[in-house]
Amino acid sequence: MGFIGSGAIGKTLAHLAVGAGHQVVLSNSRGPHTLVDTVRELGPRASAGTSEEAAAAGDIVLVTVPVSAFPHIPAASLAGKPVIDTCNYGPERDGHIPELDSKTLTSSELLLRHLPDALLVKAFNNIFYKHLHFLARPAGAPDRSSLPVAGNSAPAKATVSAFIDSIGYDVVDAGTLADSWRQATGTPVWGTPYGSYSNEKGEPAGEGAIRAALAAATP
Repeated sequence: MGFIGSGAIGKTLAHLAVGAGHQVVLSNSRGPHTLVDTVRELGPRASAGTSEEAAAAGDIVLVTVPVSAFPHIPAASLAGKPVIDTCNYGPERDGHIPELDSKTLTSSELLLRHLPDALLVKAFNNIFYKHLHFLARPAGAPDRSSLPVAGNSAPAKATVSAFIDSIGYDVVDAGTLADSWRQATGTPVWGTPYGSYSNEKGEPAGEGAIRAALAAATP
């Protein structure tokens, strides 16, 4: 797993990935030297590098950066690879982007413009990082939660879904990247099914709850 961005969601997913037996290469915009403590905490399955090194190393690459940073992602190294897009658009942070403000594009479709040869899959953008950590369950657990996944490539979605299963979650297919607005910031599936932020351990949300929340979204 390569990680482009190592904020709260990135670090949480790195912990879950290492716990499931995956090797991870972390990167951020400040350089590998700022990730020494994180790598030490994660153990021997983790290392740090530049974004280019993380992109090249990963069989799957996770992008978890501000939307405004999309132009700086190393596109060439991601060609042909499943790439997980966890990003949410926030104009107060990213500045106003006309296509996103007008909903002409989803943020994932905008990312695909910068990474035209990547096999992009939207996932993990709808869950609070603490809930992501605490709600992971083994396969078959009655209180296992589900996460929505959107993408244009069926094989890439299958690869990402297998990774998500390995770290403790079931998957609900939420359609294509054009459909990923259904899991964007402020929609019914964004945060709410997993409980209040004040409850760090969250509340399990199974397939039925996630399907209902996706269906309740309005443009």
